[in-house]
Amino acid sequence: MADKSGDGGRRTPVELWVGGTAVVLLGLLCLLVLRPFISAALWAVVLCFTTWPLFLRLEMLLGGRRTLSALIATVLLTAIIVGPVVILGATLADNVSALIAASQKLIEEGPPSPPDWVAGIPLIGSHVAAYWNYLNEGSSVRLHELGRLLPAAKTVAVWGGGALVEGIFQIGLSILIAFFFYRDGHAAANQLQEALHRIAGERGDRLLELAGATIRAVVYGVLGTALLQGVVAAIGFAIAGVPGAVSLGFITFVLSFLPGGPAIVAAPAAFWLYRQGSLGWAVFMMAWGLMVAMLDNVVKPLLISRGGSTPMILVMLGVLGGALAFGVIGMFLGPTLVALGYSLFEQWAVSAGGARQT
Repeated sequence: MADKSGDGGRRTPVELWVGGTAVVLLGLLCLLVLRPFISAALWAVVLCFTTWPLFLRLEMLLGGRRTLSALIATVLLTAIIVGPVVILGATLADNVSALIAASQKLIEEGPPSPPDWVAGIPLIGSHVAAYWNYLNEGSSVRLHELGRLLPAAKTVAVWGGGALVEGIFQIGLSILIAFFFYRDGHAAANQLQEALHRIAGERGDRLLELAGATIRAVVYGVLGTALLQGVVAAIGFAIAGVPGAVSLGFITFVLSFLPGGPAIVAAPAAFWLYRQGSLGWAVFMMAWGLMVAMLDNVVKPLLISRGGSTPMILVMLGVLGGALAFGVIGMFLGPTLVALGYSLFEQWAVSAGGARQT
């Protein structure tokens, strides 16, 4: 059939601009539609990438039944990730009631008298001692001071509850998406590997291996260490008889991403034990909290170093920035993406330096 346009099928610049604009607009619209699910999809990719070797073994044991293997892997992920959340939710009401009762009792009793050395602190010692004695005047004064903090505490509680609910929804959605990634992951993995090999040759294969090692190391290091700290902290709270041990363990899990986070949770518990007259248990609680905090310096660098030498400051910033960008799920997604970007940049810098020398 002859070309009616008379220009050999060539498109005019206007047609090219219109076609390019249409493609960009379509891409933006697709991004707008999928934007609420980007964090869940990214975390599903990270989960599948991290557990892919285990999934391949499972698939081999099941004789290559891909759909069944994907279903079992998804169920296992649900048990590992959602299981602790279900346990927390089942005990949350009792834990919160116990924590409220303990807090009320602590408010009524008030803090102990300030030691003599507090007043001797330069510049602020006298003011701290005066305010400390002011709080000791009576429970009504303490309740009044506490009431001034209630609006801010209510705002934080509402925000935290909403973020937790959204995080649980995102985690559940990511596990659902992971099922399809498991089932269809072979084709996607082959296409990705082929595309990288065409673009960068053998270097693309090395970058893909580096990406996998980095993702696994950070997920195991950040998530695994935080989970270990939360469980160990909850055991310590339960041994010492602190109310709300499970909830305090979860708070430790969340704050373990910050330097000294577990000790921050253990300090009020130790103070509560001291006010109950259990000096020995208070000392035990502080020692236990410091031990839990030290796990971060031992376990996390060991696991993360297996996939690269990502500076811990970047991991911490990734946790905070990820939480601000993606909510609860961003605490795990943020450091993974930052560590991956840093490792790829480091590899590129080494390759560029070697190319200049040659």
